[in-house]
Amino acid sequence: MAEGGAADLDTQRGEVAALLKTQLRKGDTWYLVDSHWFKQWKKYVGYDSWDKYQMGDQNVYPGPVDNSGLLRDGDVLAIKEHLIDELDYILVPTEGWNKLVSWYGLKEGQEPIARKVVEQGMFVKHCKVEVYLTELKLCEDSNMDNVITRRFSKADTIDMIEKEMRKLFSIPDEKETRLWNRYMSNTFEPLNKPDSTIQDAGLYQGQVLVIEQKNEDGTWPRGSTAPNSDSVEVCKAVPCEDNIPPLTEYFLKDKYTEELNVDNPLGMKGEIARAYAELIKQLWTGKYSYVTPRPFKTQVGRFAPQFSGYQQQDSHELLAFLLDGLHEDLNRIRKKPYIQLKDANGRPDKVVAEEAWENHIKRNDSIIVDIFHGLFKSTLVCPVCAKVSVTFDPFCYLTLPLPMKKERTLEVYLVRLDPLAKPTQYKLTVPKVGYISDLCTSLSNLSGVPAEKMIVTDIYNHRFHRIFATNENLSSIMERDDIYVFELAVNRVEDTDHVVIPVHLREKYKQSGYNHTSTPLFGQPFLIAVPRTLSEDKLYNMLLLRLWYVHVKVLKNLVRPPSGEMETDEQDDESSQDQELPSENDNSQSEDSVGGDNELENGVVGPQNSTKGQQTAGHNKKRLFTFQFNNMGKTDFSSAMRSVFPTAVMCVCVTEQDFDKHESMEYKPQKKAFFKLKDCIELFTTKEKLGAEDPWYCPNCKQHQQATKKLDLWSLPPVLVVHLKRFSYSRYMRDKLDSLVDFPLRDLDMSEFLINPNAGPCRYDLIAVSNHYGGMGGGHYTAYAKNKDDGKWYNYDDSSVSPANEDQIVVSILVCRQPGDSPYVHSSQKS
Repeated sequence: MAEGGAADLDTQRGEVAALLKTQLRKGDTWYLVDSHWFKQWKKYVGYDSWDKYQMGDQNVYPGPVDNSGLLRDGDVLAIKEHLIDELDYILVPTEGWNKLVSWYGLKEGQEPIARKVVEQGMFVKHCKVEVYLTELKLCEDSNMDNVITRRFSKADTIDMIEKEMRKLFSIPDEKETRLWNRYMSNTFEPLNKPDSTIQDAGLYQGQVLVIEQKNEDGTWPRGSTAPNSDSVEVCKAVPCEDNIPPLTEYFLKDKYTEELNVDNPLGMKGEIARAYAELIKQLWTGKYSYVTPRPFKTQVGRFAPQFSGYQQQDSHELLAFLLDGLHEDLNRIRKKPYIQLKDANGRPDKVVAEEAWENHIKRNDSIIVDIFHGLFKSTLVCPVCAKVSVTFDPFCYLTLPLPMKKERTLEVYLVRLDPLAKPTQYKLTVPKVGYISDLCTSLSNLSGVPAEKMIVTDIYNHRFHRIFATNENLSSIMERDDIYVFELAVNRVEDTDHVVIPVHLREKYKQSGYNHTSTPLFGQPFLIAVPRTLSEDKLYNMLLLRLWYVHVKVLKNLVRPPSGEMETDEQDDESSQDQELPSENDNSQSEDSVGGDNELENGVVGPQNSTKGQQTAGHNKKRLFTFQFNNMGKTDFSSAMRSVFPTAVMCVCVTEQDFDKHESMEYKPQKKAFFKLKDCIELFTTKEKLGAEDPWYCPNCKQHQQATKKLDLWSLPPVLVVHLKRFSYSRYMRDKLDSLVDFPLRDLDMSEFLINPNAGPCRYDLIAVSNHYGGMGGGHYTAYAKNKDDGKWYNYDDSSVSPANEDQIVVSILVCRQPGDSPYVHSSQKS
């Protein structure tokens, strides 16, 4: 049954579930739905098995779609930063959104949060809903101080932006205009491709766009051409390469011309190599005080459109693109042979490694391979049949993980047995990969309450959303959940003679035609442990005792319904006499009453008049409580109560409880984690178990298995590029890891990590780094490089270059070179 003209709940559940599986397609529109509203809708329609018992319950009716939790400062056009898919919002396709709005409506004053599906990825394209629009700053050339901010999709075109700007600045239709991209204080780039999208043009968050009107005499205020502009992206990656002596000498001496491979289908027809060579010559001939790398940037943008503009792309992606592009443009292999890869099958590592390297250079032989390529050893072990698979694979750079914190903090509320004690908020330190039992242990250490007398719950909308088992994973608790831990009177592990009952609070109105089950819940629910075998009277009194000191607020308004009169005692007595406890097959409800105005006048509900049916003389007595037992399942109560489901709905009006804060809630500045580079390498070479979504096909078992995998370093290149993986992604959170990583500037000894017994000494000096400042939503890249001629460090920050001290260097990408002036080793000489 559903509200109004909405489809029945089974239909709603089935249709939305099917639509959520819709595949993303470029250009389609999807909508954001606040996860809190969606969670309530799921409860209402019984989406999950544990919510089926309250399906259609008006207490969980979600009401109009409400996205207020996603909006920034009440702005219906802007959403909050750093929202996470499935945690903060749910994405639904257009058809799904239309159905939800037709069934429930949209909260007054809100607008749909519609987003386009766009393509992402450098070489392998994938579709993604563009949750965050690109915010652009728009102004006129004649008045650049008057800036108007607007948000656009990456799929929007330059032409669409220009039309929007003409409308914003009231430019007549007959006026001719053109757009400029202003990315530095006085550097302008013409946006002269109207069909180009924001993504193609590389426009980034906060980009300033200037619209210019043609003069009456037919000239343009900015002239016919724009000043040349530096490439913001190039300054992030090129300094890391052009200070590598063997690579730079290779281009300065024109050795590359002999090895250009313009016919390689995987290359860029030699154009990337030519443009890079020209840039290197300009940088190192000494003829120029500054260099504008426009031709090189243009060629990069042709083959990788994401780098065509000035958007703050990942410098690691650009460096990887350059290394791969240069390699294929300079590959000495003109026709790549087909090679059947072989497993080790018990052969010695040395033999398998030499075979793997020989096979690699039969297809890949270039200056990039000579300088940058090394060899991994990969070992996979099947957990079922113990099959061991060993392969050796080439690599161009090392992507090292940062050691993650093994702990997380959680804020919880402890509800004591003592009804006079306020709930107390604690900040707990628990394992990231742990269990609910670990939470109980941590809370027990701070509170003194035995862990075995705790039950952990998630309270949402005045009811228990979940009651956790002690062996459940802590990952099921999200940061925004309201976690309440209840102290029990019994040991939940050892005591088998009691059952725990969840109790909710509901206001009770007795009006003609008023549905009791639709009255809202309020206050904080609680848990109570009762004997498995007890009479109704004893259960009734235990519940009253639990509410002994519950204070009543705004006395008269709370006990009187909105309209109509409350029941008199005579009516109460008559109605209660007609009611009996339900039998095992009866679906009726049992209601019992107690109370008197003397307790209300004192503001406290006391047990002195709590005997069933007893009233206090001399007062116009009114019923205060109704205990309602919903017959929904069989429990271990006495025979008279056996069919009663242990959920009591309390018809009382109590104060919303405030809480105390434990000293653990006091702010304590956290020290940044500190690691050595060797810690990252050790983590990289640690054995791990493959995830369920990324299994390995075992040739023995003939099926996919979650094998264990271990990577080892077999051989390292003359120039080692190390990428520190600072960005962390998971289903529940995403973050940039700002841990400090200590690394030597000279004499980095990698010998201890090489498993090749014949590798010999392997030491590196740092020659360049690329840095990222900022967080997940954006930031700024710079580079440090050690000049190959004077041996001094320099800071490259967009268009400026300045001397730098060694202690300034912070790193996302390291480029290390083996010391000495020996020429690079040809790839055919490696083993």
